[in-house]
Amino acid sequence: MQYKDYYKIMGLSRDASQDEIKRAYRKLARKYHPDVSKEKDAEAKFKELGEAYEVLKDPEKRAAYDQLGANWKAGQDFSPPPNWNEGFEFRGGGFTGGDSGAFSDFFEQLFGRAGFRAADRGQYGFHARGQDSHAKIYIDLEDSFHGATRNISLSTPEMNAQGQVQVKHRSLNIKIPKGIKAGQHIRLAGQGSPGTGSGQSGDLFLEIAFNNHPLYRLSETDVYLDLPVTPWEAALGAKIKVPTPEGTVDLKIPPNSRQGSKLRLTGRGLPAKVPGDFYIVLQIALPPANTGKAKAIYKKMQEELDFNPRQALEVYRQ
Repeated sequence: MQYKDYYKIMGLSRDASQDEIKRAYRKLARKYHPDVSKEKDAEAKFKELGEAYEVLKDPEKRAAYDQLGANWKAGQDFSPPPNWNEGFEFRGGGFTGGDSGAFSDFFEQLFGRAGFRAADRGQYGFHARGQDSHAKIYIDLEDSFHGATRNISLSTPEMNAQGQVQVKHRSLNIKIPKGIKAGQHIRLAGQGSPGTGSGQSGDLFLEIAFNNHPLYRLSETDVYLDLPVTPWEAALGAKIKVPTPEGTVDLKIPPNSRQGSKLRLTGRGLPAKVPGDFYIVLQIALPPANTGKAKAIYKKMQEELDFNPRQALEVYRQ
């Protein structure tokens, strides 16, 4: 996927005001509109211009795009930094330009699935409820196992008097319920946009995602651990101590276990009405043959063990 410099596409500096963005779009849209333009590749340029305008005209998308930094070059291979959109509070930002699928993979990766959803703008009369806000936060796996209270920082894009985007920061203490899963939301009543007149404030919805864990990985409510074992532990069986998010357990390795074998601890996954399971995936680690003694042991195994791991392939040999 290639990086797109939306400012360069529109011929703008990164500190351009919203009025400048609007004027640039109108000028270039007339120049590249496929129905009237004689420019080469007018249709492709018009489409690219529409995508750039979709981002830069929206203070929320623009602020999120700006935090990727100015050091990327157009056409450069690009992938979003981990958790790039964490803590950005979005109060609108729907696809006013139509179907987001008409835009590039770059746009889709950043905005198509990142919580940039249009809030309900239905406001009638002088008194109106404020918009709901949405943000994505990352928590540790252990927070879901035990429940937790965390302080989070949110960044809200706003327009200043000069028509430029500025980011306002705020902090909130939140309770993370035990057993929450990735993709679920925490609703904070009244923490969205202020209402009009005596209208109530909107709500804040926090979408949950998990930080990468050095030991565990998740699949729905199941938790997986890759467990290194020695060849003799796998072959002879063993009893070893294994870490889990709820503490260390004694695990029995059955004799003649194979690489990739799964052992299950029922109900030891994420807490839930029907809790997930905890899976231990055996990874057989070979000792290095880096000493004379180690080499002699491997040589002896070669001579004394009748073992051919490729025996099942013999029937396919020509």
